[in-house]
Amino acid sequence: MEAQKNPPTEKKPAVRDRILLQAKHHLFTLGYSAFTMDKLASELGMSKKTLYVHFPHKDAIIISTIDKFAAGVRTESDEILLQLQVSFIEKLRGLALTMIERLGHIRPEILRDIQRSAPHIYQYIDEARSASISYTFGRFIEEGQIGGAVRNDMNPSFAGQFYMHAMQGMMNPVTLERLKLTPAQTFDQAVRIFYTGLLTPRGQKEYEKNFPH
Repeated sequence: MEAQKNPPTEKKPAVRDRILLQAKHHLFTLGYSAFTMDKLASELGMSKKTLYVHFPHKDAIIISTIDKFAAGVRTESDEILLQLQVSFIEKLRGLALTMIERLGHIRPEILRDIQRSAPHIYQYIDEARSASISYTFGRFIEEGQIGGAVRNDMNPSFAGQFYMHAMQGMMNPVTLERLKLTPAQTFDQAVRIFYTGLLTPRGQKEYEKNFPH
């Protein structure tokens, strides 16, 4: 008699990715205070015991979710920069659209909930955002200078740090709520203000074609 085969099981990396994808939705929909391992396990259709095999506690899942989000931003920005037949301003537009899409589901009240309920997690988000902005915008400014669209008298490291500090302040939940803007809207406005002061006349003309008012 043929032995009964066990049903195939998901590989560990696939399970982790599925958990993190649902955890991101869970966090940005419910916030930190309503995020529970019970609810997450139920949404995933798995036992809480299985969830704990991959992550020891709630904060471990959330930190891994933030890391995955930040890594995705860096990967997408690198892929945009590698498009050799695309102009710098078109690449900048691609980055803006990517970030607006990524930030589109994050509401100010969710950030405020994280800030109040888990200041250590909010600080981790702050640090991850800082590193991503410095990395991404530093590279884009260098690319723009090489292509002649960004002024050469601008230090890329300084410009990246300047933008990073400005964005850190603008993304504060109190600021977002006062301005009645979402993170996605804030990013879009910041790109428009920041780059119009960096561009050469040629870069400015192309910018106006790609970023119509």
